[in-house]
Amino acid sequence: MIRTLCLALALSATAPVVADHDRTAIHPDAESVQPLMPGMTAPAFEVRTAAGEPFAFRPDALDKPVVLTFFRGGWCPYCNLHLSELRHAEAQLRELGFEVWFLSMDKPAVLVDSLDEPDIGYTLFSDSELSATRGFGIAFQVDDATLERYEGFGIRLEEASGQDHHVLPVPATFMIGTDGIITFAYANPSYQVRLHPDVLLAAAKAYQADADRRLKRN
Repeated sequence: MIRTLCLALALSATAPVVADHDRTAIHPDAESVQPLMPGMTAPAFEVRTAAGEPFAFRPDALDKPVVLTFFRGGWCPYCNLHLSELRHAEAQLRELGFEVWFLSMDKPAVLVDSLDEPDIGYTLFSDSELSATRGFGIAFQVDDATLERYEGFGIRLEEASGQDHHVLPVPATFMIGTDGIITFAYANPSYQVRLHPDVLLAAAKAYQADADRRLKRN
């Protein structure tokens, strides 16, 4: 598990450093996204709650560390499986003092009801206007061929998001400390591969132990 955690951090650390305006662009495909990395400051963003109320995230005003997970939407079976798998980790993360939030492209009206388990009890936000997805560098354009394939499956992105941008996030998880700095990041362009809960919990425990600052202390 620790080896996997180190690998995830190492992969993040090898991503190329780019200018902010490039990172926050809507990228042409999932392989081209440029996620923020550990050590970088999380961006401010605005999303909406399941009730449609605006919610503003400010990295310089955090009372608790935050675990922020982006998923594509309730229409995605892999997202539903991952949300279900994270239930045990969520309870432990909250016990460790973390806020645990989930963001998707779904509009508020369908944010909860579109899930396979609508009573899942998670804190869900709609980022259909792309504020957070672009801010974290994980927004990409869905091509016409994929849109057509989705339509064949009965998946209509415009209906789900209420927007016509045809943009999705690469599924990703970011851990943000109370100082607004990202302490852990995982993003995979393959929507079929998701972060294991054990890796997330190991990162949370490392944050609580102040492990990432051990060299500074020495």
